[in-house]
Amino acid sequence: MARTDHPLRGTDGPAREAVAVQQSEFGGTQWGAAFFGWLSATGLAVLLLALVSAAGTGLGLTQGASAEAIGLRGAVALLVVLFLSYLAGGYVAGRMSRFRGVRQGLAVWLVGLVVVLVLSGAVALIGSEFNVLARLELPRIPVGEGTATTAGLVTLAAAAGATLVGALLGGALGTRYHRKVDRAGFAG
Repeated sequence: MARTDHPLRGTDGPAREAVAVQQSEFGGTQWGAAFFGWLSATGLAVLLLALVSAAGTGLGLTQGASAEAIGLRGAVALLVVLFLSYLAGGYVAGRMSRFRGVRQGLAVWLVGLVVVLVLSGAVALIGSEFNVLARLELPRIPVGEGTATTAGLVTLAAAAGATLVGALLGGALGTRYHRKVDRAGFAG
């Protein structure tokens, strides 16, 4: 069967009208689906980051490498993990809601952005007094702060882009299931 723009192309009027009513009533942004999509993306990101970190350590990928090579490898791995995580999160949201999967993917991304902004604001308000990591004597990468800041900003922008594209694509893929179901009853 050939793919069509609309799941009910070539069908009678009542079926089209039914889908139009469903879409007008349930086609808005489903924030519950977006939240659970974000939750799925976050959980998958934690698991994938743990696996990537363990694999990197186990394979000795950091031994004998310069700080810049380690940083570049880490940034690429982070972008891949974030893209895949938000792809899955967008898929979950798109699958949970019946219509407008791309909008649901965007909502997943916006929930993640709001959470990051709220947590960043809370950390800024509380201050370094409660910064546990600053109290630890952890080894530091021998890179100047200006370089680290520039690289960090570039990585942050790339991460925002990768998560947005992943969430939008995932939302679109999540609603494909519903389009298949819609077409199944009206295949001619």
